[in-house]
Amino acid sequence: MKITANLFVEAIEPSLEFWVARLGFTKTVELPEGDKLGFVILVSNDAELMLQSYASVAKDEAKFLPKPGEKAVAALFIEVDDFEDVLRRLQGYPITMPERTTFYGMREIGVHAPGGHVVIFAKRA
Repeated sequence: MKITANLFVEAIEPSLEFWVARLGFTKTVELPEGDKLGFVILVSNDAELMLQSYASVAKDEAKFLPKPGEKAVAALFIEVDDFEDVLRRLQGYPITMPERTTFYGMREIGVHAPGGHVVIFAKRA
């Protein structure tokens, strides 16, 4: 079994600066939606992430759109091999959850990615 997150966002382009330029993911698939991107697949080593615009979701399968007044927000917990590299890549980016070591033995830091999704990076302490 393989699980890949598909994060819904207002616009994909702002997310590319975060996932590609800052965190080193590579865009392997992109589908336009009008004059913007409607869907992309991003990869980094064995990690895969999909981003889809709300406009694309509306055309593809509108039943998955958030109901009025709701937000579709996901939380990603990403275990990394090199925590120091993540700290360098996040330098200058707004940090939501400052670095901490948890009772379950993980060193963590958390941010909100463009689109509002929660991303926590962790490494065994």
